Amino acid sequence: MAKRLRIEKLVVIGVGLIGGSFALALKRERAVGLVVGVGRTRANLAAALDLGIIDEAAADPALAVARADLVLLAMPVGQMPAVMRRIAPHLAPETVVTDAGSTKRDVIAYARRYLRRSLARFVPAHPVAGTERSGAAAAWPGLYRGRNVVLAPLPENAPAAVRLARAAWQACGARVLTLAAREHDAIFAAVSHLPHVVAYALVNSLARRRDAPGLFGFSAGGLRDTVRIAGSSPEMWADICMANRDLVLACLARYQAELERTRALIARGEAAALRRLFERARAARERWLVPADRRG
Repeated sequence: MAKRLRIEKLVVIGVGLIGGSFALALKRERAVGLVVGVGRTRANLAAALDLGIIDEAAADPALAVARADLVLLAMPVGQMPAVMRRIAPHLAPETVVTDAGSTKRDVIAYARRYLRRSLARFVPAHPVAGTERSGAAAAWPGLYRGRNVVLAPLPENAPAAVRLARAAWQACGARVLTLAAREHDAIFAAVSHLPHVVAYALVNSLARRRDAPGLFGFSAGGLRDTVRIAGSSPEMWADICMANRDLVLACLARYQAELERTRALIARGEAAALRRLFERARAARERWLVPADRRG
């Protein structure tokens, strides 16, 4: 019989949708004892306390991580270096650290620089779940149920550290997969980072028009569905784009080429060719996305 997961002290640095949901899911499974939350704003930490996401709030991550079993770094990736530098001298020999960043090459580089003594116990991770909402009030315990979480273990990782990180995400209800860091970043540049850039750009292209208020007043499901993710955290997504800029730029170049092909067909009045292009896109969507949509 498998040993039941028990984390006596969990520290969540960044108690928003991702970090807060992680804590709530582990609490739901009775897999955690004390949850300490660390954040930049008192209001969000107060909300996390009121909602029962965390049991204690701390302003200083260095003090918070003392004697922790597991630390989750759930802040935007641009904040990782400063936080890692701050907590590194205060991590106990047995403390495992994982993260929830949407990019992995940069986070691993930061860990190699700032968590050198604890590198064997730093397990890079990326929960592929979320909504356009943010903050502690957006957290809920079912966020990770049936969702993928990618681990990108380091060659230096202690097997016990990887087991703990895997078990924690599995206790949240997630399917845990493994990818190399560059493969991870290339995949998510295409399927996550590019769509967010496109959504923000589309909203801005409409918002700059003189008739923007009227346009948005007439918007229906098509526009709302397309730009829903433009409601996500600008700070987080700017950090992601900078961290993964080479691969995001490559994806943008391919997307711009496809837009140009579409524009040229419209300009030349080639309706049949345009219809075929749309039919190929719809067929691809049905083949790849609809089964996942139905799984829920």
